[in-house]
Amino acid sequence: MVTPSRKELEAQLDAQLDGAARTWLADALAEAARAARTPPVAPSPYAAHTWELRFAAAGRHCGQNRADSVRTLLLIEARADLDTLTRLYRQGTAAERRAVLLALHHLVVGPEVLPLVEDALRTNDTRLVAAAVGPYAAAHLDPHSWRHAVLKCLFTGVPVANVAGLHRRAAGDGELARMLADYAAERTAAGRDVPPDLNRVLTLTGEQSEES
Repeated sequence: MVTPSRKELEAQLDAQLDGAARTWLADALAEAARAARTPPVAPSPYAAHTWELRFAAAGRHCGQNRADSVRTLLLIEARADLDTLTRLYRQGTAAERRAVLLALHHLVVGPEVLPLVEDALRTNDTRLVAAAVGPYAAAHLDPHSWRHAVLKCLFTGVPVANVAGLHRRAAGDGELARMLADYAAERTAAGRDVPPDLNRVLTLTGEQSEES
């Protein structure tokens, strides 16, 4: 999965938004930038920055199909820290949670926000699962958790094309191959089709399915 850079997001939105939406976004980004420059001395969990209200309203002003990009830019511009990311995720709608997950690799270098990824992978919301297996998960999930994330995609029907770093991490992974073979056998025994993506991942591990 290739994720757009900040400049690419800005260029896409500039081309897609109408004048009113571009003005709204410019104001929202300015508010986020001000918050990044002047963080509150004693932040309160009950008082949201104006940009955080804009974060929630992105879909109404810029369109639901562009809200992920808008929210990602706001998080980057605000330099959202661990507490902010966690609060927006925990208190947000599914769409807002997805945006937080998509922005993690832009904002966090270490594994501090893995609990948010792990929470998303426990859900059956395919949009959250797809967002959770992005570049941040590729960089920080341990092998055991990453393998289960791949299986989660197969369970829920999320295309494995969403799994960042799949080729690199699956290569030569014998344990992942074993888990995939077991899952394929269970599906076959139950009279159910084996997802085509399973054989694609199995091939990446260096193994082949019995059907190959």
